Amino acid sequence: MNEQTLDAYCRKQPGVTHDYQMDWECDRYHVGGKIFAMIGGDSKGVRILTLKCDPMRAEELRETYEGIVPGYHMNKSHWNSVYLDADIPEGLWERMIEHAYETVLQKLPKRVQQEIKSE
Repeated sequence: MNEQTLDAYCRKQPGVTHDYQMDWECDRYHVGGKIFAMIGGDSKGVRILTLKCDPMRAEELRETYEGIVPGYHMNKSHWNSVYLDADIPEGLWERMIEHAYETVLQKLPKRVQQEIKSE
């Protein structure tokens, strides 16, 4: 998967904001001020997409796909990192981004959720 496609898909979710974190050298995607996705590199500079994930689903994805590992520099229970060159089915990329977005959105106050959904 290429970074431009992932960037566009992350940005198209309702209420998403984006910034670039210089210290981490990564693009960050937020909903309601909370990060749900990041595109950056691992310790060797290999490009990864890091996504928020339900802990049970996170473990299942890691066991199923070699290119999905515990979140790089993140809480290993709640985040996965996916190597951009990993052999991942096409639709899975989108579903993982949507899951990350929804996971964070559902933790926001109901008022904030309603504001985002009405945009």
